[in-house]
Amino acid sequence: MTGLPLDGITVVGLEQAVAAPFATRQLADLGARVIKIERPDGGDFARGYDTVVGGESSAFVWLNRGKESVQLDLADGEGLATLHRLLARADVLVANLAPAALERRGLTPTALAPRHPHLITCLVSGYPPGGPSERKKAYDALVQAEAGLMSLTGHPAAPAKVGISIADIAAGCYAYSGVLAALRHRDRTGEALPVRVSLFGALTEWMAYPLYYTAHSGAAPVPMGTAHPTIAPYGAVTAGDGRSVMIAVQNEREWARLATDVLDEPGLATDPRFASNSQRVAHRGDLDAALTAACARLPADVLVERLDAAGIAWSRLTELADLEHHPELAPAARWLRTPTQAGEVRTLRPPGAPGDRVAAGGAVPALGAHTAAVLAELAEGLAEGLEEEQ
Repeated sequence: MTGLPLDGITVVGLEQAVAAPFATRQLADLGARVIKIERPDGGDFARGYDTVVGGESSAFVWLNRGKESVQLDLADGEGLATLHRLLARADVLVANLAPAALERRGLTPTALAPRHPHLITCLVSGYPPGGPSERKKAYDALVQAEAGLMSLTGHPAAPAKVGISIADIAAGCYAYSGVLAALRHRDRTGEALPVRVSLFGALTEWMAYPLYYTAHSGAAPVPMGTAHPTIAPYGAVTAGDGRSVMIAVQNEREWARLATDVLDEPGLATDPRFASNSQRVAHRGDLDAALTAACARLPADVLVERLDAAGIAWSRLTELADLEHHPELAPAARWLRTPTQAGEVRTLRPPGAPGDRVAAGGAVPALGAHTAAVLAELAEGLAEGLEEEQ
């Protein structure tokens, strides 16, 4: 393999938990050198979320492949000075510390720009800077609730959070893409633009479809389990052997094929209650009853065979315990071998890498494992700079 897309780029991460570490791990996957700054008193608290991966946290293993861990006390003058020496050599700073903590240490984009004009700063916060909730503490589930996502999940009168850290992940994705765009702009113009991402802003962007629907229709979608609020049929059905299958019909041609070729119920295709998507949504109860009765006559294997033959989209309802063994994850190429303190583990290969070139063999760092080496590197660089001045 020749070069990786981000070879030669150095990123400093003042990061913890999920959002910022997810952004910097994606940069590391593309070849950037990521120096993760961790507190002296235990480092990133995501290290302690669990101990299931050979004594390490599953979240930390997910988020920190391929990074270097350096412990610095930023409350100490020397620690802050060391950070500035790192920033002088870095291309990007990604931080998700509390806004007040960054301000106290002079680490906001406005404060850093005169000292490090080449540095792209990416700040990840809970709520947008300058807004009414700028100082409010924000964790993933709290933002899911605040952004209205919980009003769409679960069942009526039983709101539920999404089962993954979706607000953190959304923010991490926008931070990652924002940094890439800022690097492109800096390399083209010499101007280092700051990137600001909030969990609330990222998740409300992902909520735009139901937001616009509600604003313009006057009716908000309600939580419907596996069903879709504006498309029918779209959701889980139960076959005659008790197995569930997700199906999705997108147009009238597919509806006619589902009724006739899959369910052996041609009368459904001509029933005026089901003549269009809007009619099927309006008569969802009758539609669900008809689908339940028809699917109960077919074993799951027959049902999916007919769905494939008719060109109707379907999927399994995969249990999480089975996901690792999913046919799509069977090829070895879908995984990386990642060193940890307890030995190698399999981690998922990142999607979307240009040319499918990703950094391989990047380890999950032990706390402070690279402190001495990085400080020695800085000292060596300082000595070389003094010699050049003499």
